[in-house]
Amino acid sequence: QLTLVESGGGLVQPGGSLRLSCTASEGTLDRYSVGWFRQAPGKEREAVSCISRSGDFRNYAEATEGRFTALRDNAENTVYLQINFLKSEDTAVYSCAAVPTSYSCSLNSEVYDDWGPGTQVTVSA
Repeated sequence: QLTLVESGGGLVQPGGSLRLSCTASEGTLDRYSVGWFRQAPGKEREAVSCISRSGDFRNYAEATEGRFTALRDNAENTVYLQINFLKSEDTAVYSCAAVPTSYSCSLNSEVYDDWGPGTQVTVSA
């Protein structure tokens, strides 16, 4: 049993930053790798980042362009996604997903078992 909820989304100007949170309101995340995904209107869901159980392995999609950082604080049962220098094309619903793994993490959405409902990020002047 794992229930995830995202927070931290909102309206931000281009060039701004957001810190998204993914918290397990039910269950604990310390045995799970976590992926971040986003889906813009009219587009397919795409991966943005993932982070391993311990946080020692992280992976990023090319589209992040070095602007995204995945972090986790297992003591707080939370995984974060820091997004800097936001662009309008970053506008999307951002979701986190979790899967129990021994190591590493995956940008393949098909491997994930549990998903949060998502948080809206809107980048606009």
